[in-house]
Amino acid sequence: MALILVRGENNSKLLNAISDMEKHANLNLVSKPREIDPDFADSLVEGILNSKLRTKSAVATAFFVKEDTTLSIMQIKKIHPPAHVVVVSDEYEGYSKLEELLDSAPMFQGYNSIKAKNEGMIDYKINVKVRNVKNDKLNSYRK
Repeated sequence: MALILVRGENNSKLLNAISDMEKHANLNLVSKPREIDPDFADSLVEGILNSKLRTKSAVATAFFVKEDTTLSIMQIKKIHPPAHVVVVSDEYEGYSKLEELLDSAPMFQGYNSIKAKNEGMIDYKINVKVRNVKNDKLNSYRK
């Protein structure tokens, strides 16, 4: 599992960045995004990058993804999210403090997962006896 920190100008940019990571980078969120103090996020990123940031963030969030740290970094490099995304490795000293903050942090408002909640491949043939979709609305035409 990898810990991802996202910082940016406003909530909509963070929500778009999370959505992009799910859709285009194919990352699977294990935990719901939690609000993080933007000043703490900025200081953590400055410690990771070993340099001062050009802009300070107004909002920040953090969450865990199923993929490991290296794969998460490679997948995020392929996309260009509208917010600053940092994969925080357990090698950094701020990792344990951020992980501790996530336990008590409030949920990030507005997030809804875009991933489908099905149990496998969907077979759209009409004469199939077993369907793996949990949504009854999709199966209603067979009744």
